[in-house]
Amino acid sequence: MSAINVKALARQNVWKFLKSFDTVLTDCDGVLWMHMTPLPHSADVVNLFRRLGKRVFYVTNNSTKTRDDLVGKCQALQFEVTKDDILCTAHLSASYLQSLGFRKKVYVIGSEAIAKELEQAGISYCGIGPDPVKQNVPYSVFEKDPEVAAVIVGFDEHFSYPKMVKAATYLNDANVHFIGTNTDERFPVSNDVVIPGTGSLVRCIESCSERKAVIMGKPDEYMAKMLMERSNVDPQRTLMIGDRCNTDILFGTRCGFTTLLVLTGVTALSDVERWKQSERQEERDLVPNYYIDALGDLLPYLKELETEMS
Repeated sequence: MSAINVKALARQNVWKFLKSFDTVLTDCDGVLWMHMTPLPHSADVVNLFRRLGKRVFYVTNNSTKTRDDLVGKCQALQFEVTKDDILCTAHLSASYLQSLGFRKKVYVIGSEAIAKELEQAGISYCGIGPDPVKQNVPYSVFEKDPEVAAVIVGFDEHFSYPKMVKAATYLNDANVHFIGTNTDERFPVSNDVVIPGTGSLVRCIESCSERKAVIMGKPDEYMAKMLMERSNVDPQRTLMIGDRCNTDILFGTRCGFTTLLVLTGVTALSDVERWKQSERQEERDLVPNYYIDALGDLLPYLKELETEMS
């Protein structure tokens, strides 16, 4: 497998590429924006996709935002959006439990966004917020809430040893559901500071509970299953855009989507070149079909295509 630089294609071949899909799935952080700063022309590209008749879905592993939060952010940054266009892991976690007919309580290691999505689904929860170590209090005095029948692990800046104890204790019962929002190991930030991601917390709880979580986000299959069920997406006519190969691109590869890597986030082109030469299939699966420096670089091609089609 090789990755093709979109800008290296002849103009008619760029148009052929752009006509080859009807549905666009795009990651958010590192593709469309960095924090609250939109990447140049990214909104123009996404909105033009829609004007050209393509369906656009925002698919993010970020568990700290509800769908409503993301609608607000998209609108503030000039991205056209409806609530149904968004797949986020806080919402998918609640949807997953709803699909099981879940009626009990969830112990949550995570953010207020997960709590809000559970509330909207009519599911009770506990565990949100700080749970610090208490001096001279043995952990063995922890008494389980008998109503808890699921554990969700998302991003939690209050992650602590007491939370590990509680999650592992609940999960010692094989009948308790174990959900991880995503497996992203770290966040892209400046100044060489490493910010551990949700995947680090999920692996921690998997280790101490000796259980494997059902993962909601990319590259696992639940997000794709929801897309197929809700929106009748045709994999052969779908483009997945992302900045992280071990989530976004691998998700697209597994689902049979065409994949486009943008180099404004996590993965560097040197990583792709290394994987292309690998003898390991799991590394070759990380290689995108196409790459481009930034999503905004597609704008002139899309404008020309719009003119040609009008």
